[in-house]
Amino acid sequence: DTEANNGVLIYLLLAEHAIEIVADRGLARYVPQAHWQRVLAGMREAFRAGRYEAGLMRAIDEVEALLLQHFPLA
Repeated sequence: DTEANNGVLIYLLLAEHAIEIVADRGLARYVPQAHWQRVLAGMREAFRAGRYEAGLMRAIDEVEALLLQHFPLA
């Protein structure tokens, strides 16, 4: 719950091999769950190939693009 309701948490639980993306309600209103699932799928694919940094950076870039699209900088 952020001030503009546009926060995003990329949660990595390495011990259990779990990844989750939690978007605050303001951004979730614009981005369908299927889009988040595609971002997660890309991360999982990269992680399976041992490209952890690349997979995470791609996800961060995708989140940034969504934030800029729906919440442009003032």
